[in-house]
Amino acid sequence: MADYYDILGVPRDAGPEAIKKAYRKLAMKYHPDRNSGSDEAEARFKELSEAYEVLKDPEKRAMYDRFGKAGTKSGGAGGPFQGGFDLHDAIEIFMRDFGGGGGFEEVFGGQGRGGRGRRRSRTRKGENTRVRIPLTLQEVASGVTKRVRVALLDPCEACEGTGSAEGEAGGTCSTCGGRGEERVAQRSVFGQFVSVTTCRSCGGEGSVVRDPCRSCKGEGRTRREREVEVEIPRGVSSENFISLRGKGNVGPRGGPRGDILVLLEIEDDPRFVREGNDLVTDVLVTFSQAALGAEVEVPTVEGSRTLEVPPGIQSGQAIRFRGGGLPDLNGGAQGDLIGRIRVWTPTELTPEQETLFQSLREEEDPVPDSVAEAGGERRGFWSRVREAFTSG
Repeated sequence: MADYYDILGVPRDAGPEAIKKAYRKLAMKYHPDRNSGSDEAEARFKELSEAYEVLKDPEKRAMYDRFGKAGTKSGGAGGPFQGGFDLHDAIEIFMRDFGGGGGFEEVFGGQGRGGRGRRRSRTRKGENTRVRIPLTLQEVASGVTKRVRVALLDPCEACEGTGSAEGEAGGTCSTCGGRGEERVAQRSVFGQFVSVTTCRSCGGEGSVVRDPCRSCKGEGRTRREREVEVEIPRGVSSENFISLRGKGNVGPRGGPRGDILVLLEIEDDPRFVREGNDLVTDVLVTFSQAALGAEVEVPTVEGSRTLEVPPGIQSGQAIRFRGGGLPDLNGGAQGDLIGRIRVWTPTELTPEQETLFQSLREEEDPVPDSVAEAGGERRGFWSRVREAFTSG
């Protein structure tokens, strides 16, 4: 059971102003109007308000310090929550101390809430839907608009989303009186304890359907396939996803739509290894090309380009084309294309080639004592790539 001081993040000797300041900061963060109806945020907001209401009052705080929560929730004199504590109480506390002078409206856009006697809408938001979209490197480089078919829950046409066979909104739940919550009282040696739970009859919606629609079984929604357009920007990776707000499943009986989460899957391209915005490709050259230098064609995302291989290049060294990679998703610098040199050794020689190589072996210089002296160290490939990046 969490301690009120820990809930607000204040020491046990905190003064009234420190308690008020801590509550206001956390209540602003977890207020339901700032968290799109999140159940977790709502529970946290209620917890914060309950702790603040006790600790701000010297008498209630003294009872809490002496007896804990049992002392504050007893049915005897001085018990602050004799009727139970729910979200309406939490919002009333917040509005009472911080809702005046326009402060609340400035933070939450003027969408204030009523007191505890007013019925609150408890429509449930629809579930989020996930779709996967495969992309090629070419599409990553240029950006693309994709159209995908998604099976979504839409409002039932037969009952117009109400869930009722008569096409009318559900009646007020008789169990909770439209509040969506039930208060359950229990007695103990400390007095009466009251807990607040979601209404068992209406599931927290505050209303019930008397005569369910036959098409949707009272859900107010049916599944149908729709086509959705997704704008995919340049430079995305498989780590990114796109959220289409309010495009997902509609909630039960008129609840707001959830989101569509678009998961991106970048297809492998055998020509490249992607490292961030950079693309690495192997460039095969012959002995003579490596020794004498040459112009060779290397692939790019959109075609090919000519690579100038300098004389004396060693196998494993890298040549960088600035801006030849992929665009940056956030508008930064374009990535590079990195050509990794691989000297190709023929496995079969013609008699003429063998004669030439025999002559070359007689004339060529001996190999250096170390790889470093040869102009390339046998370290990991990415170490050589980083070295290529930092070189002129």
